[in-house]
Amino acid sequence: MIANLAQLAAEETKQNPLVPAGPELLIGTIAFAIVFFFFWKKLLPNINKVLEERRAAIEGGIEEADAMKVEAQSVLEQYKAQLAEARHEAARLRQEAQEQGAALIAEMRAEGQRQREEIVTAGHSQIEADRKAAASALRQDVGKLATDLAGKLVGESLEDHARQSRVIDRFLDELEEKAEATR
Repeated sequence: MIANLAQLAAEETKQNPLVPAGPELLIGTIAFAIVFFFFWKKLLPNINKVLEERRAAIEGGIEEADAMKVEAQSVLEQYKAQLAEARHEAARLRQEAQEQGAALIAEMRAEGQRQREEIVTAGHSQIEADRKAAASALRQDVGKLATDLAGKLVGESLEDHARQSRVIDRFLDELEEKAEATR
C-alpha cells in the first residue's frame, strides 16, 4: 500500500497540476454542459425577457421625457410670449396713464388760469366799483363841505339842489385840474 501511494504520488508529480485528471475533466465537462443547458433553456429566456422589459421601460421613459421636454418647451414659449405681451400691455397702460395725467394737468392748469383771470377781473371790477363808490361818497362829502363852506363865505344859503350840484361840480373840476397839474 505504501508502494501504491508512492507510485501515485510520483505520477501526480509528473502531471501538470493545473490540468485535472481525465475522468475529472470528463465529469466536469458533463456537469458544465448540464448547467449550461439549464441556463440556456430556463434562465437565459427569463433574463432576456427581464432585460427586454427594462429596455422597453427605459425607452418608454426616455420617449415620455422627450415628450414632456417638448411640452415644457412649448409651455415655456407660451409663458414667455404671455410675459412679453403683459409687459407690452403694462407699458401701453403706463404710457396711456402718463398721457391722461399730462392732459389732466394741462386741463387743471388751464382751469386754474381761467379762475385766476376771473378772480383778477372780479377784483379789478370790485376795485373799480369801490373806487367809484369811494369817489362818489367823497364827492358828496366834499360837495357838502364845499357848499357849507361856500354858504358861510358867501353868506347865503345854497339850499337849491341844482345850484349846489353846479357849485360842487365846478369845485371838484378845479381840484382835479390842480391835481393833474401837480403830477
